[in-house]
Amino acid sequence: MSTRSPRLDHAAAFAPACVGNVGVGFDILGHSMAGAGDRAEVRRIAEPTVRIAAIHGVTRELPLEAQHNTAGAALLALRKALGLHHGFELVLHKGIALGSGMAGSAASCVAALVAANALLERPLPREALYGFAMDGEAVASGGRHGDNVGPQLLGGLTLATHERVLRIPVPADWHCALVHPHYVLETRKSRAALAGHYALGEFVAQSANLSLLLAGCFRGDAALVREGLKDVLVEPRRAPLVPNFARVKQAALDHRALGASISGGGPSVFGWFEHRAEAEAAAVAMRAAFAEAGLGSDAFVAPIDGPAAVLVDDGMEHE
Repeated sequence: MSTRSPRLDHAAAFAPACVGNVGVGFDILGHSMAGAGDRAEVRRIAEPTVRIAAIHGVTRELPLEAQHNTAGAALLALRKALGLHHGFELVLHKGIALGSGMAGSAASCVAALVAANALLERPLPREALYGFAMDGEAVASGGRHGDNVGPQLLGGLTLATHERVLRIPVPADWHCALVHPHYVLETRKSRAALAGHYALGEFVAQSANLSLLLAGCFRGDAALVREGLKDVLVEPRRAPLVPNFARVKQAALDHRALGASISGGGPSVFGWFEHRAEAEAAAVAMRAAFAEAGLGSDAFVAPIDGPAAVLVDDGMEHE
């Protein structure tokens, strides 16, 4: 563990958006995405509590009670595990739209943890924050899963189990086009759509596709990823919740996407591409497909091997 001297009493951190699930890796696979994110300001206080002073940048109210807020719950878990005698005061700046499928709830708790960690006498390694981040994420999603918080903590594409988070290598040229329609889809509603019967053959097919995608990333083999990036388990059940999804997905595939699917719980849609130019052209077509359904949208194009959360101050960033 590293030490920081002199001890800080205030820190701020920024956590990027994320593409959760990556289609075939429900709750275990995700990658960070430059272009949007949440910022957390954390102050060390003498009182043994976690206090949320304000939340900025949201269009509707989010809970200020720490136990009901993803960032607050993460800091409560950190305090309890480490037996801290001091507390934290938190201000959140939301830069990711609510209910967008871009991991806004996860970004808030990761940013808060990274900032609070900097205030500890002996800051923990990033991997040690993973469990606390899942504790926070559970407040929004109803379960502990790391497909969003994992890549936000470590950067890039990660495989996130209940016990560990591992970075997966991805060629630097590979890009993602992520399009967020101006439409809110609550995480809990999206997860409720997954209730029901699943055939064994669906699990076998999904496992095969996940294996192909991971092998393709390790080998830098786009053909393997193209064969594997096909969600046969979750996407068919969530597609009806995303307006004009079939047309948006086809727009990505028409521009040579390696695959395309729903980002996280939706309604954002992503596509993977071998080259940035393809991703940029696809993003325009995907936005046009959402426009056919009467929806405006925002597009983000960035490397799949995206950034991790960083400490920030006066516009500067630190790993």
